[in-house]
Amino acid sequence: MSYAYGKCFDPTGARHGIPTFPWRCAPDGYATRRQLRAKGLRPGGQPIAAQVMRINRRTGDARVAYFYREDLAKPVRPMTSRKWGALALAMLARRTCPRCRIDVGYCIPTSRGICGLCIAIEEQRAT
Repeated sequence: MSYAYGKCFDPTGARHGIPTFPWRCAPDGYATRRQLRAKGLRPGGQPIAAQVMRINRRTGDARVAYFYREDLAKPVRPMTSRKWGALALAMLARRTCPRCRIDVGYCIPTSRGICGLCIAIEEQRAT
């Protein structure tokens, strides 16, 4: 057994506090938040059930991914009409240029804070 594997293998949780497995060796019945979301589930307030750990060979730092139990997961809450409306208004605000007040059809980059047309006009004035 390699050093990294031995450091990451703690199925009882004696060393790390929760059951710990090496990378890609988690038992069935556990899933990350993203994996739960892909299945239409959410953790639903349950505590972290396990973790997988990977040791970086160069730095010695550990990368950790937390797992939740699939049998305790709850279905994702459906979007209501109010949530859809709030999301649409937020996206409209991200697409609206603060200088010319036009909906440009794409999210304005935060680096400049204005649309491409206003950037072009600004550069023409500078020359």
